[in-house]
Amino acid sequence: MTAPIATFRLTRTIAAAQDRLWHLLTDAKSRELWGGPSDDVVLVLETTDLREGGQERHRCGPADNPEFTVDTHWYHIESPTRACFSETVTAGGQRFGVSLVTYVLEADGPATTLTVDVAVASMTGDDMQDDFQSGWTSSLARLDQLISTGTLA
Repeated sequence: MTAPIATFRLTRTIAAAQDRLWHLLTDAKSRELWGGPSDDVVLVLETTDLREGGQERHRCGPADNPEFTVDTHWYHIESPTRACFSETVTAGGQRFGVSLVTYVLEADGPATTLTVDVAVASMTGDDMQDDFQSGWTSSLARLDQLISTGTLA
């Protein structure tokens, strides 16, 4: 049986200079603030190594039980214009899905156009595409909101 594979693209023009947006996308502490798709979900980084070949691990989920582990592997980092990495999501010893993510940042005056391409291989069925896409959509909306309100410096 092959894993269902799906792809999606999200594009946002965000009111932040390219260097600043790059920092917010790649800085571990910043990602903890915007990476959870809602106030009810936390993202807790356990290890971070932002470099080509680097690996990271974080947990996510409800604040009282961040049960999902996400292992990230960085493959390409071209600051401040693009990055490519994979994420593997597991919980309770079960692998749920693996994604390949690419960020492309293009300066647009005082703002930056961010394109996020995601390819998802689900290990549990078609529902993982919706979960990944919903998570990314909500997280990017949260990032945009935190920037626009000045919460993220």
